[in-house]
Amino acid sequence: MQDTSKQYDAIIAKSRALFVNKMTDYGSAWRILRLPSLTDQIFIKAQRIRGLQQNAERKVDEGEVSEFIGIINYCAMALIQLDKGVVEQPDLNTEEATELYDEKIAITKQLMMNKNHDYGEAWRDMRVSSLTDLILQKLLRVKQIEDNAGKTIVSEGIDANYQDMINYAVFAMIHLGEAE
Repeated sequence: MQDTSKQYDAIIAKSRALFVNKMTDYGSAWRILRLPSLTDQIFIKAQRIRGLQQNAERKVDEGEVSEFIGIINYCAMALIQLDKGVVEQPDLNTEEATELYDEKIAITKQLMMNKNHDYGEAWRDMRVSSLTDLILQKLLRVKQIEDNAGKTIVSEGIDANYQDMINYAVFAMIHLGEAE
């Protein structure tokens, strides 16, 4: 699992760099987004990945990797929103937002390490397309929980679903050779 930890960190470093650069360009405008809006942005990215995996012809010259990075970053934003709530005006500077990003990713990585221990890194035998489908399934679950005003009877909460999506996106990028 040592390789997994290093590979995970390499993927997160790429995603984090884009997050920081976008914070520099746009500030924390994303802080006004309600959770369903963030969920929909993640859904669009996952649907695009699925489309890229199924269609031979591409009309936009971007691949799966940038979309998986988008999923990681939007999920991190959603986890921050869950804790801090939605605001009417941007309220975080780049340093504050990055600190929160790092905190959410650290918790999510620990979850991955714990699950990897218990599942024996089963994801390594999965296809990228299956990881994409699992992300879409998690998104549909989150949408249902949102439609139920956040209430669940026996299921894990929205935060666990966002964390799983981050981890599946990282796994997919490792499979795509992006951890070098």
